[in-house]
Amino acid sequence: MKKFLVLFLLFGLLTSFVNKKELRWMAIGDSITASSEKPMSSKNRMTKGYLQRVNEKLPYIHYKNLGFSGWTAASIADNIEKIGVEKADIYSVFLGTNDWWTRLPIGTMSNYQNNTGNKTVYGCYRTIVNKIRSLNPDAKVILITPMQRTDYSDINGKTTIHGSYKANDDGHFLSEYADAIIAIAKAEEFQLVDLYYKSGITPKTAVKFKRLKDPKTGEYKNYKYPEYTTIPYNSTTDEYSYPVEAMGMTYDGLHPSDKGHSVIAKMLVKVMKKY
Repeated sequence: MKKFLVLFLLFGLLTSFVNKKELRWMAIGDSITASSEKPMSSKNRMTKGYLQRVNEKLPYIHYKNLGFSGWTAASIADNIEKIGVEKADIYSVFLGTNDWWTRLPIGTMSNYQNNTGNKTVYGCYRTIVNKIRSLNPDAKVILITPMQRTDYSDINGKTTIHGSYKANDDGHFLSEYADAIIAIAKAEEFQLVDLYYKSGITPKTAVKFKRLKDPKTGEYKNYKYPEYTTIPYNSTTDEYSYPVEAMGMTYDGLHPSDKGHSVIAKMLVKVMKKY
Protein backbone atom coordinates (compact mmCIF):
# COMPACT_ATOMS: atom_id res chain seq x y z
CA MET A 1 0.00 0.00 0.00
CA LYS A 2 2.80 2.39 0.94
CA LYS A 3 4.65 1.66 -2.31
CA PHE A 4 1.48 2.27 -4.31
CA LEU A 5 0.96 5.62 -2.58
CA VAL A 6 4.52 6.75 -3.39
CA LEU A 7 4.08 5.78 -7.05
CA PHE A 8 0.74 7.57 -7.18
CA LEU A 9 2.26 10.77 -5.79
CA LEU A 10 5.18 10.61 -8.22
CA PHE A 11 2.80 10.08 -11.11
CA GLY A 12 0.77 13.08 -10.01
CA LEU A 13 3.90 15.24 -9.81
CA LEU A 14 5.08 14.21 -13.27
CA THR A 15 1.71 14.68 -14.93
CA SER A 16 1.42 18.15 -13.37
CA PHE A 17 4.53 19.18 -15.34
CA VAL A 18 3.45 17.46 -18.56
CA ASN A 19 0.47 19.78 -18.85
CA LYS A 20 2.56 22.90 -18.27
CA LYS A 21 3.47 25.16 -21.18
CA GLU A 22 7.21 25.60 -21.82
CA LEU A 23 8.22 29.09 -20.68
CA ARG A 24 11.31 31.27 -21.24
CA TRP A 25 12.79 33.32 -18.41
CA MET A 26 15.29 36.17 -18.70
CA ALA A 27 17.06 36.55 -15.33
CA ILE A 28 18.63 40.02 -15.18
CA GLY A 29 20.97 40.76 -12.28
CA ASP A 30 24.41 41.29 -10.81
CA SER A 31 26.99 38.86 -9.41
CA ILE A 32 24.45 36.94 -7.32
CA THR A 33 22.74 35.96 -10.56
CA ALA A 34 25.96 35.66 -12.59
CA SER A 35 27.59 33.30 -10.08
CA SER A 36 24.52 31.05 -9.95
CA GLU A 37 26.21 28.72 -12.43
CA LYS A 38 29.80 29.35 -11.30
CA PRO A 39 30.53 27.57 -8.01
CA MET A 40 34.23 28.03 -8.73
CA SER A 41 33.83 31.76 -8.10
CA SER A 42 33.00 30.86 -4.49
CA LYS A 43 35.90 28.41 -4.31
CA ASN A 44 33.13 25.81 -4.37
CA ARG A 45 31.54 27.02 -1.16
CA MET A 46 28.23 26.96 -2.99
CA THR A 47 27.26 24.22 -5.42
CA LYS A 48 24.40 25.73 -7.42
CA GLY A 49 22.50 28.97 -7.46
CA TYR A 50 18.89 30.03 -7.41
CA LEU A 51 18.46 29.71 -11.18
CA GLN A 52 19.18 25.99 -11.25
CA ARG A 53 17.14 25.45 -8.10
CA VAL A 54 14.07 27.11 -9.62
CA ASN A 55 14.53 25.07 -12.80
CA GLU A 56 14.71 21.86 -10.77
CA LYS A 57 11.36 22.63 -9.17
CA LEU A 58 9.77 24.03 -12.34
CA PRO A 59 11.51 22.19 -15.22
CA TYR A 60 9.21 23.67 -17.86
CA ILE A 61 10.70 27.12 -17.18
CA HIS A 62 13.96 27.58 -19.10
CA TYR A 63 16.19 30.47 -18.04
CA LYS A 64 18.86 32.62 -19.62
CA ASN A 65 21.40 33.99 -17.15
CA LEU A 66 21.83 37.72 -17.70
CA GLY A 67 23.83 38.40 -14.53
CA PHE A 68 26.91 40.62 -14.60
CA SER A 69 29.31 40.82 -11.68
CA GLY A 70 29.65 44.28 -10.17
CA TRP A 71 26.97 45.80 -12.37
CA THR A 72 24.43 48.31 -11.16
CA ALA A 73 21.00 49.22 -12.46
CA ALA A 74 22.77 51.95 -14.42
CA SER A 75 25.18 49.44 -15.98
CA ILE A 76 22.23 47.28 -17.06
CA ALA A 77 20.21 50.22 -18.35
CA ASP A 78 23.16 51.73 -20.26
CA ASN A 79 23.83 48.39 -21.94
CA ILE A 80 20.27 47.09 -22.26
CA GLU A 81 20.55 46.77 -26.05
CA LYS A 82 23.83 44.84 -25.83
CA ILE A 83 23.42 42.24 -23.08
CA GLY A 84 21.25 39.79 -24.96
CA VAL A 85 17.80 40.40 -23.53
CA GLU A 86 15.41 38.39 -25.70
CA LYS A 87 11.69 37.92 -26.00
CA ALA A 88 10.50 35.76 -23.11
CA ASP A 89 7.50 34.91 -21.02
CA ILE A 90 9.07 35.91 -17.70
CA TYR A 91 11.62 38.56 -16.76
CA SER A 92 13.17 38.96 -13.32
CA VAL A 93 15.25 41.96 -12.28
CA PHE A 94 17.49 41.40 -9.26
CA LEU A 95 19.64 44.48 -8.59
CA GLY A 96 20.25 47.07 -5.90
CA THR A 97 23.17 46.00 -3.73
CA ASN A 98 25.81 47.51 -6.05
CA ASP A 99 23.64 50.59 -6.58
CA TRP A 100 23.79 51.20 -2.85
CA TRP A 101 27.55 50.73 -2.51
CA THR A 102 28.43 52.81 -5.59
CA ARG A 103 26.00 55.49 -4.43
CA LEU A 104 23.78 55.57 -7.51
CA PRO A 105 21.21 58.28 -6.70
CA ILE A 106 17.82 56.77 -5.92
CA GLY A 107 15.73 59.55 -7.40
CA THR A 108 11.96 59.63 -7.15
CA MET A 109 8.97 58.01 -8.79
CA SER A 110 8.79 60.99 -11.16
CA ASN A 111 12.10 59.83 -12.68
CA TYR A 112 10.40 56.54 -13.47
CA GLN A 113 7.14 58.04 -14.67
CA ASN A 114 8.82 60.66 -16.85
CA ASN A 115 11.58 58.40 -18.20
CA THR A 116 14.32 60.83 -17.22
CA GLY A 117 17.29 58.61 -18.10
CA ASN A 118 19.79 56.40 -16.36
CA LYS A 119 21.09 58.73 -13.66
CA THR A 120 18.86 57.39 -10.89
CA VAL A 121 17.58 53.99 -9.76
CA TYR A 122 14.04 54.93 -10.74
CA GLY A 123 15.17 56.14 -14.16
CA CYS A 124 17.22 53.00 -14.80
CA TYR A 125 14.28 50.75 -14.00
CA ARG A 126 12.17 52.71 -16.48
CA THR A 127 14.75 51.94 -19.20
CA ILE A 128 14.82 48.24 -18.27
CA VAL A 129 11.02 47.96 -18.15
CA ASN A 130 10.72 49.77 -21.49
CA LYS A 131 13.00 47.18 -23.07
CA ILE A 132 11.01 44.31 -21.59
CA ARG A 133 7.74 45.74 -22.82
CA SER A 134 9.14 46.32 -26.30
CA LEU A 135 9.94 42.60 -26.50
CA ASN A 136 6.78 41.25 -24.90
CA PRO A 137 4.15 43.61 -23.48
CA ASP A 138 2.34 40.62 -21.97
CA ALA A 139 5.35 39.17 -20.15
CA LYS A 140 5.32 38.48 -16.43
CA VAL A 141 7.76 40.80 -14.64
CA ILE A 142 9.24 39.98 -11.24
CA LEU A 143 11.20 42.61 -9.31
CA ILE A 144 13.53 41.28 -6.60
CA THR A 145 14.77 43.49 -3.78
CA PRO A 146 18.41 43.21 -2.68
CA MET A 147 19.22 40.99 0.29
CA GLN A 148 20.43 42.51 3.50
CA ARG A 149 24.16 41.93 3.83
CA THR A 150 26.87 41.98 6.42
CA ASP A 151 30.56 42.89 6.08
CA TYR A 152 31.75 41.65 2.70
CA SER A 153 35.20 40.07 2.39
CA ASP A 154 36.11 39.02 -1.13
CA ILE A 155 37.10 35.36 -1.08
CA ASN A 156 39.16 35.89 -4.24
CA GLY A 157 40.77 39.21 -3.40
CA LYS A 158 41.25 41.96 -0.82
CA THR A 159 38.04 43.97 -1.22
CA THR A 160 36.07 44.63 1.95
CA ILE A 161 32.78 46.53 2.29
CA HIS A 162 30.74 47.16 5.41
CA GLY A 163 27.28 45.65 5.75
CA SER A 164 23.85 47.11 5.17
CA TYR A 165 23.52 47.88 8.88
CA LYS A 166 25.40 51.07 8.03
CA ALA A 167 24.71 53.81 5.46
CA ASN A 168 26.80 54.32 2.34
CA ASP A 169 29.06 57.34 1.98
CA ASP A 170 26.12 59.47 0.85
CA GLY A 171 24.15 58.59 3.98
CA HIS A 172 21.69 56.21 2.34
CA PHE A 173 20.79 52.75 3.58
CA LEU A 174 20.27 49.68 1.41
CA SER A 175 16.68 49.62 2.65
CA GLU A 176 16.01 52.83 0.71
CA TYR A 177 17.00 51.10 -2.52
CA ALA A 178 14.76 48.17 -1.65
CA ASP A 179 11.91 50.58 -0.96
CA ALA A 180 12.30 52.14 -4.42
CA ILE A 181 12.03 48.72 -6.07
CA ILE A 182 8.98 47.90 -3.96
CA ALA A 183 7.37 51.20 -5.02
CA ILE A 184 7.94 50.44 -8.72
CA ALA A 185 6.52 46.94 -8.37
CA LYS A 186 3.44 48.34 -6.65
CA ALA A 187 2.91 51.10 -9.22
CA GLU A 188 3.22 48.67 -12.13
CA GLU A 189 1.46 45.77 -10.38
CA PHE A 190 4.51 43.61 -10.99
CA GLN A 191 5.20 40.53 -8.90
CA LEU A 192 7.59 41.27 -6.03
CA VAL A 193 10.05 38.90 -4.39
CA ASP A 194 11.05 40.87 -1.33
CA LEU A 195 14.35 39.47 -0.13
CA TYR A 196 15.20 42.55 1.90
CA TYR A 197 12.28 42.36 4.31
CA LYS A 198 10.92 38.82 3.96
CA SER A 199 13.73 36.33 3.23
CA GLY A 200 15.22 36.10 6.70
CA ILE A 201 18.63 37.01 5.25
CA THR A 202 20.02 39.68 7.56
CA PRO A 203 23.43 40.75 8.89
CA LYS A 204 22.84 38.35 11.78
CA THR A 205 22.06 35.33 9.59
CA ALA A 206 24.43 36.10 6.72
CA VAL A 207 27.32 34.49 8.58
CA LYS A 208 27.61 32.64 11.89
CA PHE A 209 30.68 34.60 12.96
CA LYS A 210 33.66 36.59 11.75
CA ARG A 211 37.17 35.44 12.68
CA LEU A 212 39.23 38.43 13.72
CA LYS A 213 42.25 39.32 15.82
CA ASP A 214 41.46 40.24 19.40
CA PRO A 215 42.65 43.88 19.61
CA LYS A 216 44.05 43.22 23.10
CA THR A 217 45.84 39.91 22.61
CA GLY A 218 46.33 39.63 18.84
CA GLU A 219 44.88 36.11 18.96
CA TYR A 220 42.19 35.10 16.49
CA LYS A 221 38.68 34.78 17.91
CA ASN A 222 35.22 34.14 16.47
CA TYR A 223 33.04 37.20 16.93
CA LYS A 224 29.29 37.23 16.30
CA TYR A 225 27.15 40.07 14.95
CA PRO A 226 27.03 42.88 15.97
CA GLU A 227 30.22 42.66 18.04
CA TYR A 228 32.44 42.03 15.03
CA THR A 229 31.38 45.32 13.45
CA THR A 230 33.52 47.09 16.06
CA ILE A 231 36.67 44.97 15.51
CA PRO A 232 39.19 46.10 12.86
CA TYR A 233 40.07 43.79 9.97
CA ASN A 234 42.99 44.15 7.57
CA SER A 235 42.38 42.05 4.46
CA THR A 236 46.02 42.41 3.40
CA THR A 237 47.65 41.07 6.55
CA ASP A 238 44.95 39.14 8.44
CA GLU A 239 43.62 35.66 7.78
CA TYR A 240 40.46 35.48 5.71
CA SER A 241 37.67 36.44 8.09
CA TYR A 242 35.11 33.84 7.00
CA PRO A 243 36.35 30.24 7.25
CA VAL A 244 34.03 27.57 5.84
CA GLU A 245 32.44 26.94 9.22
CA ALA A 246 31.39 30.62 9.41
CA MET A 247 29.02 30.31 6.46
CA GLY A 248 25.39 31.13 7.06
CA MET A 249 23.04 32.46 4.40
CA THR A 250 26.16 33.74 2.62
CA TYR A 251 29.72 32.48 2.30
CA ASP A 252 31.42 35.90 2.25
CA GLY A 253 28.96 38.27 3.89
CA LEU A 254 27.26 39.12 0.60
CA HIS A 255 27.00 36.26 -1.91
CA PRO A 256 24.54 33.49 -1.02
CA SER A 257 25.65 30.08 0.13
CA ASP A 258 23.61 27.04 -0.87
CA LYS A 259 21.34 27.87 2.04
CA GLY A 260 20.84 31.43 0.82
CA HIS A 261 20.24 30.41 -2.79
CA SER A 262 17.67 27.88 -1.57
CA VAL A 263 15.76 30.65 0.18
CA ILE A 264 15.79 32.84 -2.94
CA ALA A 265 14.68 29.94 -5.13
CA LYS A 266 11.86 29.00 -2.78
CA MET A 267 10.48 32.55 -2.86
CA LEU A 268 10.70 32.66 -6.65
CA VAL A 269 9.07 29.26 -7.08
CA LYS A 270 6.14 30.41 -4.97
CA VAL A 271 5.49 33.13 -7.55
CA MET A 272 6.52 31.35 -10.74
CA LYS A 273 4.62 28.12 -10.20
CA LYS A 274 1.45 30.10 -10.92
CA TYR A 275 2.54 30.79 -14.51
